[in-house]
Amino acid sequence: MVSKSNEKLAEYRQRRHFQRTPEPEVREATPHAQPVFVIQQHDASHLHYDFRLESDGVLHSWAIPKGPTTNTRIRRLAIQTEDHPLDYATFEGVIPAGEYGAGTVLVGDYGTYENYSEKNDHPLAIRDAILNGQLSIWLEGDKLHGGYALIRTRFIRGRESWLFIKMHDEWADAEHEIIKTSPYSVLTGRSLRQIADEGRKKAA
Repeated sequence: MVSKSNEKLAEYRQRRHFQRTPEPEVREATPHAQPVFVIQQHDASHLHYDFRLESDGVLHSWAIPKGPTTNTRIRRLAIQTEDHPLDYATFEGVIPAGEYGAGTVLVGDYGTYENYSEKNDHPLAIRDAILNGQLSIWLEGDKLHGGYALIRTRFIRGRESWLFIKMHDEWADAEHEIIKTSPYSVLTGRSLRQIADEGRKKAA
């Protein structure tokens, strides 16, 4: 029997050739004791940032072209993409040319989060908040902390378009974009260039 999480990952599986790409294959994974989030820098056709939230055995995912911000006055576009497997939360490496998402991936931030989403004063699970089009979360990462909101706006090229917004709290900062000013892996300390160079050496 195919698990519900594996059903949700059908698009992820269909887009990838796992005999060619080092990305994690779909398998049963144990959920974390407290759900995690990850922000991955992805130097593909253009540099962007992938924001992922663990829920229901998968990582719900959004591509943020300009990256998450700590400035409460800025609304960042976030395009919802296919769910990813839990193992992807720690993936770093080089996706080969010709493969979907070809380019270098680095874990720019990683941590846990709390879900404060609600509707009509009633709590909503993450999956229901996504269907409702509005999430309210509190991040505890290595770089990002505090409250953030994701609000659905419209569809762009068949994908749901959202806004990624920093809430007003002690972690708000209009002066420093920490993801960009500290562009190193929180897992290995490597830069995108170092990961790309190591990937080329392995492929040689």
